[in-house]
Amino acid sequence: MSSSTYELDTELTSGRLGDLLDFIYKRWILPNKRFFLDAKLTTIEDESALIFTIIGPTHEWSINVEIIGRIPISVRMTPSEGVPSSYIERLKNDIMLNIQMFEEGVRKTTLHFSWVEGEEVIPEKVETRQRGAFNKLFFDSMLPFFIVFMLASIFVFYFFGAYAPLILVAIQFILVLFSPKIVGRMGEWQITESEPFVHLLKYELPLSEYKEFKKQFNREKIVQLKNEVYKETIASKGELDCATVQDVFSRYGLKCEPENLSSKKINVYQLVKKGAEVYDVKVPPIVISNTMVPNAAVTGPDPNYGTVLITTGLLAQLEEDEIFSVLGHEFAHLKGRDPLILFTLQISEYLFRVYFAFPFFYSLPISYYTLFTLFYYLYLPLALGLVYFIGKFFEARADLESAIKIGQPKVLAEGLRKIGFRKLHYEERVPAYRVQSWFAWDPHPPIYYRIERLEKMETPVKVTNTFIQSVKDVIVGFFKALGIG
Repeated sequence: MSSSTYELDTELTSGRLGDLLDFIYKRWILPNKRFFLDAKLTTIEDESALIFTIIGPTHEWSINVEIIGRIPISVRMTPSEGVPSSYIERLKNDIMLNIQMFEEGVRKTTLHFSWVEGEEVIPEKVETRQRGAFNKLFFDSMLPFFIVFMLASIFVFYFFGAYAPLILVAIQFILVLFSPKIVGRMGEWQITESEPFVHLLKYELPLSEYKEFKKQFNREKIVQLKNEVYKETIASKGELDCATVQDVFSRYGLKCEPENLSSKKINVYQLVKKGAEVYDVKVPPIVISNTMVPNAAVTGPDPNYGTVLITTGLLAQLEEDEIFSVLGHEFAHLKGRDPLILFTLQISEYLFRVYFAFPFFYSLPISYYTLFTLFYYLYLPLALGLVYFIGKFFEARADLESAIKIGQPKVLAEGLRKIGFRKLHYEERVPAYRVQSWFAWDPHPPIYYRIERLEKMETPVKVTNTFIQSVKDVIVGFFKALGIG
């Protein structure tokens, strides 16, 4: 078979590419050396490279691989006759997974600087379990409200009795209506047409230097450093200047190597505006949350009444076309009024339960006690499971809508692969985890399924009814995971 070469985007600076290849060699190849032949670190055309041959289970086929340490990373594969195409895809996924794992480790020892022109410099937030739980109330199509209100209903029933369900529904409806305002307060910075850019600067420190830096400088000192970088580059010159950044770093005792320093400037307003134009809605308010957890959300009860929230982590980890495709997914939720539809679904089930199902079983004779007990303990898990499974239809439709309107299904798949690489690893390696992901109380289908579905789409994607098609696709994917059909 003929050779094929493809490229992989990376957020690494050029100074860490050699370390990346060394990581892949030591973490992946050496522990599995019975499957590899002639693996070595070398140079090709004055660039660091990792070359190896991977062999089949019974040595019936082989693939020669070259990974070149440049930006973007270049991968060349030369398979022998008889190599299954599924194995080539798995090999590509393995290489991507190793790159993502190395990048994740580098992020932990990287100084990240993010700011918006004209806005106050605010340090990056650390994602805690409590903050993550709060964010999920708004980032997962409002479905987690279901659980919250189940708990809240206990207290409301105590004080308001029979009126409690209606009060709970009214409170939830108000929260849905005001969700754009609530989400708007979760960000640090506003993006406007006059101040459209987010600036991202990062310096990748070796682990030893990072630990020493953290010992010497507290949070306030780091904020001061970021302020100086901002004032001496953006505020005075309108652009980032690497030489000036290095001058600032030297005041703090950092050995700043140019190859470990990189900057990025993203016109977030233009990306959101393009998304709004594609979906024929007005440009919503845009807020940036300064956290390295990659996420984006467009929430609101109406297509022309919503708020976009994007984290600096998403901007740092994804390329602009990937960010645009992710925004296309989120705009599909807004255009389809998904939060409002899912709210209606939730309250319908809730009102059915409290005004019909439970009263009916309470009215049965005592001889039916066993039946009532069984219903009591099974109903809520089954109801939640059903609501979340229906939520998967809407998430699948949002993927499909983005693929059609943005026109880049494979780009969206690549963005999802970067964001969810750890979950993807478990789903691909552990069949039981793949099935478990379908039953999870999560409105998102398993990430392996979303990526596979998007990668199979040929542009332009032509579908008559995106919701009906997504329902069919999700059901087929679910039964396939169970080994049926």
